[in-house]
Amino acid sequence: MAGIGRAGGESGEWQIWFSITGRDAQDGDSPGVLRPGTGEWKVNGKAFEEYFVTEQQRVAAKRTLVLVEMTGSFDVVTTVKSGGVAAQADASEAGIARALIEFNPELRKTLKAEGLLTRGLAHEERKKYGQKGARARFQFSKR
Repeated sequence: MAGIGRAGGESGEWQIWFSITGRDAQDGDSPGVLRPGTGEWKVNGKAFEEYFVTEQQRVAAKRTLVLVEMTGSFDVVTTVKSGGVAAQADASEAGIARALIEFNPELRKTLKAEGLLTRGLAHEERKKYGQKGARARFQFSKR
């Protein structure tokens, strides 16, 4: 889910807000805001390098903006929760990708080709007949 709006009504500068749930059951949630700026990142109120400590996490979080060559064009403010830090980096990546499509629909083809617009394949397993649930079974009795 993403949208474009103005901060503080009509007089404020425009911003793109986004909210994304990760691609899998273990992935994080990442609501946030993209603003025109210098490329500054804030994650849960901390600096980008302070929150994402490994290079792999930093690359994953910034991948979308690097791909479309807009790393210095936007300030990113995001709040991530649930999942691990790596999953939170992936959720940020997916959220920014969807927000950029709101900003410029022509980026969709590039982002889709890189697999940044896919959603999780996790879905609820169906209940089987004659059983209590999808995997739950009635208690076995030998006699």
